[in-house]
Amino acid sequence: MSKKSGYVSFAAGAALLFFGALAGAAEGPRAQLQATMESVLDVTRTFKSQQDFIDNKPRLREIIIPRFDFTEMARRSLGNDQWSGLKGRQQEFVQAFIQFAESSYTNALGSYRGEKMIYGREQIDNDYAQVNTEVLGSSGDSTPINYKLHLVDGQWKVYDVVIDQVSLVANFHSQFGRILKTASIDELMQRLRAKA
Repeated sequence: MSKKSGYVSFAAGAALLFFGALAGAAEGPRAQLQATMESVLDVTRTFKSQQDFIDNKPRLREIIIPRFDFTEMARRSLGNDQWSGLKGRQQEFVQAFIQFAESSYTNALGSYRGEKMIYGREQIDNDYAQVNTEVLGSSGDSTPINYKLHLVDGQWKVYDVVIDQVSLVANFHSQFGRILKTASIDELMQRLRAKA
């Protein structure tokens, strides 16, 4: 794996990790994001082997899961028409999506090698926000990561991450759309669970 792809992999992992529910409701999106990322990085800085990463997966999940709005991310990834068509099965799709997304991003943290996070501009528009960050590698390479959040019960929760100008939700939407041209929603969910 190249250094650049390693940074992008870390960024993708960090994208799902940035949010533990440790920050108070009075804090803005950047403050909540930074508090959670620092909690994540405190854990990953202790890794000396792949086994350390495996042993700490439950701890990382405790930080990651509460700060993501996986229902909103799943809805946007699937698309409004497909989502509406699910009717009573939407929660089933969300659970399959969570398994797929959480596993993908938590696993990406295994490539962390001490990169530095720079927290940039915060933009807030009512209940929506964007926080811009950069991951800096030891060689000076940087990967921009923009977090898109919305306010849910006093907490800023992520519903999309744009890594190096590529939206994760748009990427998922494109992948799921291609699969659903020839497969059923049940087959899509099976694939998501298998990838997890």
